[in-house]
Amino acid sequence: MSTSRALLSSPHGGAGPTFTRARARLAAPSIPFARCGALRARTAILSSPAATVPVTSSEPKRRISRSVSDSAPRAKPAVLVAEKLGEAGLDVLRQFADVECAYGMSPAELLAKVAQFDALVVRSGTKVTREVLEAGRGRLRVVGRAGVGIDNVDLQAATEAGCLVVNAPTANTVAAAEHGIALLACMARNVSQADAALKAGKWQRAKYVGVSLVGKTLAIMGFGKVGSEVARRAKGLGMHVIAHDPYAPADKARAIGAELVSFEEAIAKADFISLHMPLTPATSKVFNDESFGKMKTGVRIINVARGGVIDEDALVRALDSGKVAQAALDVFTVEPPAKDSKLVLHENVTVTPHLGASTVEAQEGVAIEIAEAVGGALRGELAATAVNAPMVPAEVLSELAPYVSLAEKLGRLAVQLVAGESGIKGVKVVYTSARDPDDLDTRLLRAMVTKGIVEPVSSTFVNLVNADYTAKQRGLRIAEERVSHDNAAAEAPLESIQVRLSHVQSKFAGAISDGGDIVVVGRVKYGVPHLTVVGPYEVDVSLEGNLILCRQIDQPGMIGKVGNILGQRNVNVSFMSVGRTSRGKQAIMAIGVDEEPDKKTLEKIGAIPAVEEFVFLEL
Repeated sequence: MSTSRALLSSPHGGAGPTFTRARARLAAPSIPFARCGALRARTAILSSPAATVPVTSSEPKRRISRSVSDSAPRAKPAVLVAEKLGEAGLDVLRQFADVECAYGMSPAELLAKVAQFDALVVRSGTKVTREVLEAGRGRLRVVGRAGVGIDNVDLQAATEAGCLVVNAPTANTVAAAEHGIALLACMARNVSQADAALKAGKWQRAKYVGVSLVGKTLAIMGFGKVGSEVARRAKGLGMHVIAHDPYAPADKARAIGAELVSFEEAIAKADFISLHMPLTPATSKVFNDESFGKMKTGVRIINVARGGVIDEDALVRALDSGKVAQAALDVFTVEPPAKDSKLVLHENVTVTPHLGASTVEAQEGVAIEIAEAVGGALRGELAATAVNAPMVPAEVLSELAPYVSLAEKLGRLAVQLVAGESGIKGVKVVYTSARDPDDLDTRLLRAMVTKGIVEPVSSTFVNLVNADYTAKQRGLRIAEERVSHDNAAAEAPLESIQVRLSHVQSKFAGAISDGGDIVVVGRVKYGVPHLTVVGPYEVDVSLEGNLILCRQIDQPGMIGKVGNILGQRNVNVSFMSVGRTSRGKQAIMAIGVDEEPDKKTLEKIGAIPAVEEFVFLEL
């Protein structure tokens, strides 16, 4: 979820300055890529280094076979299952592989064993570290995580080792939603406390009077698979459901009977708050003293998502003060929590030991889902649940690298300009190029635009393998258009990339084009991505560091005024660029800064009479 906040109000009645906190991974992407026509390349997706094959067809391949004679005997791959997996999943694995189950191994035992296997299947208890992946180099090709979270797998090391990581994100959706509803009802009626009291010989009917769910407002924070299933069930209980998720399509929410609102409105209106967002740098401890202070007195909180989204010490303080009446928690920042945890032992807290996916049906579904994903990966198929991919050949990335970075940063900029409650319904990417369409495969660039839009507010890792799947799952409709650039002598693969978000509200009106869409355009200059257009304004901005966009009245001295304010606050300016529609009318000033200005500095910029609005963006 986004943690964008409108922190300042414009003293001149215009749109208030807006800050976006969208920190996410900016490492160089490692994405398998088969070039078409002139962009042909040898690509090793899942096979061993000695078994790569050239890909020359102009059509995307769903499978890349290993170059072994059809008449040669084929040994079964070997799969190591390091944690308990349901029999149904083991049966699927045994159909194509030799399977060894070795539960409860120490890290040293895993290091000694892993080099004998082509695939490793784990749950959350086994750490697949860089050391494990290096020990498996030369043979280990697939790591399967039986579940959603991949915090226990070193993705960068896996990518460097050419090892594909797949997970099982869908099979436990209903189980997690049901557990959320179970905790909701249990908390509202004091079931666990009353049970403990009665077993201790106490009959305390008056003490454990609960609250009804009918007519109460439930705020669902994160309206993905689990969140939407919780909403369906809560509606059946007669609750009024509101939700916050910057990516949830409004039509999907309406179909369920939920209303999409801003983060602040959701926490302010709710009687119950159910958490279903991923744990990212942007959502870490997003529920803290400040957030609790904005909630109704007596609010009740359920968390079956990730423990780290709550500041647990702040929650204890809110419970002690009565601001939060009760909490029901299935997840914790550290698992298992300390035996003397004040939160766990609090009398108004109901706890379970991370049981969200723990049903017979969900465990079987996860086992089958991960077994099928591992099997497909070992056969060389591109898995929709892949969360990383092997390294691309250096010669391919060397040509596309600046455009890959440009595409991702344009997506990242565009999503930060969207008002959080409006959601994103349509994305259009326009490529301007002098090359023949057959000589430019845009799948990689489309994937990076998707990555830039999705990753800042999600725990999903986007690459060429799963980009289209991820976009579809999140309701993002991504269209592409190629515009011919009449320059036969051009050597660069692209002249420019445009990202256009349609039917959205913007927190920065200057980014809205004449057609009513958020529009950003960029190009590569001297090997560096540059922003060249924002809405109707032309600018020239190196996409490095952080960026402040100011919409202002075009008049002399504006650059000096803003520059002096930043200089007085010891904020280093890397560049400034001004674009305007016409002389003396409106203009946009783009300011690159190395550091993030503090609130007082931004207040001073907002107080300049000619400044109508501004937004701070992180790249």
